[in-house]
Amino acid sequence: MRNFFRGVNLAWALLAALLLAACYTVPKTGRSSFNFMSVGEEVQLGLSSFDQIKRQERISSDAAGNAQLQRVGQRIAAAAAEDVSAAKWEFVLFENAEPNAFALPGGKVGVYTGILPITRDDAGLAAVMGHEVAHVAARHGGERISEQLALSGLAAGLAISLQKQDPAVRNLVLVGFGVGTTLAAVLPHSRMQESEADRIGLIYMAKAGYPPDAAVAFWERFAEFNRKRGGRPPAFLSTHPADEKRIADLRALVPEAQRYYVGARADAPPSPAARPSP
Repeated sequence: MRNFFRGVNLAWALLAALLLAACYTVPKTGRSSFNFMSVGEEVQLGLSSFDQIKRQERISSDAAGNAQLQRVGQRIAAAAAEDVSAAKWEFVLFENAEPNAFALPGGKVGVYTGILPITRDDAGLAAVMGHEVAHVAARHGGERISEQLALSGLAAGLAISLQKQDPAVRNLVLVGFGVGTTLAAVLPHSRMQESEADRIGLIYMAKAGYPPDAAVAFWERFAEFNRKRGGRPPAFLSTHPADEKRIADLRALVPEAQRYYVGARADAPPSPAARPSP
């Protein structure tokens, strides 16, 4: 039994050392996270994954939508430049009716045409793009991969320590340490990342010259869209905060972002006409 606990303690000590070595401070929020991946590894992962997505998905030929995406995306990326020095930004509009947007490590951002009627204008799209670019700045992709690697590594270490023990004892310790509950462990943290991206994204859109309260208006429209479709949220919102909570949280964060907006008002030409409501 002494050897068993020595093995468990060694596994925890190794995990603690890895966490300490992989500490990363998220820009704007100052949260300490851990990330086993290097920036270069993240960029390569994002590039290869995005190339595959582009081969599988239909890229939109909507000239106005593409122009808007590039215009807003580049401005948001410029606002985030001090936090994302290694990103190779690429913004692609995919022809898909689902209201969706995503970001991959390394600055690879995809937007579905289905979200454009809800964003309506440049400011609405800036709310979405600010959020997605914030995921890249915070290195959420690498963090989530690191979490899964850490959980898998811990499970493997415990299995080695417990393989000669009585099955009842083995199962008891596994349950006590939470091994086998990867989904429950990862998803709540993912929701935290979504809320963090909302906060950072508000700052980026404000720095880019877009009024941060446009994010509140966008999510109010999204909530109405969800109600019209029977309250069924899109698949990509499975780990996002509920509409009502998100809107309330964003309202509370607007004053912080407003400080970045003052003096950073866009001097670009007015946004094109808004798209019709969905």
